[in-house]
Amino acid sequence: MDPVTLEVCWNRLIGIVNEQAAALQRTSFTSVVREAGDLSAGVFDRRGWMVAQAVTGTPGHINSMALAQRHFLAAYPLERLRPGDVLITNDPWKTSGHLNDVTIATPIFRGEECVAFFASTCHAIDIGGHVLSAEAREVYEEGLLIPIMKLYEAGRPNETLVNLIRANTRAPEMVLGDFHAQIAGGNVGGQRLLEFMGEFGLPRLEPLADEIIGRTERAMRESIGHLRPGAYEYAITSDGFDEPITIRARCEVKGDELWIDYAGSSHASRRGINVVMNYTLAYTTYGVKVIVSPDVPNNEGAFRPVKITAPEGSILNVKHPAPVAARHVVGHFLPHVVAGALSQALPDSVMAEGSANIWGVQVAGKDLAGRPFTYIFFTSGGTGARATKDGLSATAFPSGVLGTPAEVIESLSPLLIEKKELRSGSGGAGRYRGGLGQTIQFRVRTREPFVCSILCDRTLTPAQGFFGGGPGATGQVLVNGQPPVNPKAEQVLAPDAVVEIRLPGGGGYGSPAERDPELVRRDLTEGFVGAAP
Repeated sequence: MDPVTLEVCWNRLIGIVNEQAAALQRTSFTSVVREAGDLSAGVFDRRGWMVAQAVTGTPGHINSMALAQRHFLAAYPLERLRPGDVLITNDPWKTSGHLNDVTIATPIFRGEECVAFFASTCHAIDIGGHVLSAEAREVYEEGLLIPIMKLYEAGRPNETLVNLIRANTRAPEMVLGDFHAQIAGGNVGGQRLLEFMGEFGLPRLEPLADEIIGRTERAMRESIGHLRPGAYEYAITSDGFDEPITIRARCEVKGDELWIDYAGSSHASRRGINVVMNYTLAYTTYGVKVIVSPDVPNNEGAFRPVKITAPEGSILNVKHPAPVAARHVVGHFLPHVVAGALSQALPDSVMAEGSANIWGVQVAGKDLAGRPFTYIFFTSGGTGARATKDGLSATAFPSGVLGTPAEVIESLSPLLIEKKELRSGSGGAGRYRGGLGQTIQFRVRTREPFVCSILCDRTLTPAQGFFGGGPGATGQVLVNGQPPVNPKAEQVLAPDAVVEIRLPGGGGYGSPAERDPELVRRDLTEGFVGAAP
């Protein structure tokens, strides 16, 4: 395919998956998808190879969805699919790592032949079981597991499955509404793809997919080949649930391949902060890509030169029925530990350690009218400083999930946000300063006790700076001004309780003595520096 035609086709594909994601978000029933963007969307060929993804979405969704499509095809080979079929699963070990993430795949037919798949993964606001927390001892306690099956068969809904979901979720209309938003996105993508294939005379997607994926793989291998050969190691400590967790990585450059091994990482936890291998692969490949070759498209070809292993039974490769609901608490550290190792090979292409994960705040109870509610919102601390710039404040890395505006939270739930501000002094000092965390204070408009679960980390061990940079501030959870015994544990709180979360800051990069005096003056003027409360 000539370069001009390839570029036109590639941009059309990106436009199509972006249209898929836009249709999904615009028809979503929940702010976690609509405003926070906790979703992914992509197009796959008949072999289950991811060809292109939408610009929105988290690596934990999109990269694990790339693996999930193989499981869909193993359960439902092409000869078992018909026009109008829609497949669904939330099996943590086959898709995005916990039950709240639901993957829906729509086969696209031209006549009677399946030519592609559109798939999406979204965070369901509820999936039964515990409210989203790390409390469970087994995945069975964490909610309803949907094996790979048909949500729609030949255009007709699977009423048995729909009724089962409705009976096992606290907010069935919102959950099922988002499922149908995912289906709508897949249908929009499918229509646009068929128009595109007809316009360019493509009977199959595979020739175009092979060209795109092949070029991506060659570019990724070329970038890895430029790295200095050798093995590089790094380790990070997470708070864990009731004991610290070590995440240890060894990155070895072997020609045009990169081998990453997590031997030496902690054993699986008794609580739900464990990570399945799918999720480990997803965030490790993302961590490699943003450092080694950020401009290469994210598709099947980008994954092939990266080989990843983690000991079975470790915190990063747990087996069923381990609890996994809060897997992102540990999983979001993976790009940071990869950056720590590769900083020895590419010091100008990494950022210092950051707050590492989004803090998920789940609240459930009854509102002033006595109606039950459940609501979740995400918020973020600071990223690590970069080799040439300060870190980003109140920004999710590596997930990319957006914070939900206070006005949206208050309009959709009984929560009342009393304070939301950047946390002065929380970014680590350095030639470039770490990003700031933020402080959010809220109460719940209720007359009854309510449950609050905050999936947090960096409350004990701060984000470390690189190359002489200082650490960021640790995070804090306060209830009526006092820290709970375990900030990750579910809290049953009185109706007048005031909850305050202080998110951690990112580490600095380089010696603070080398900081530009103009940047120092700006920090003082804007109130970015000072004692972190």
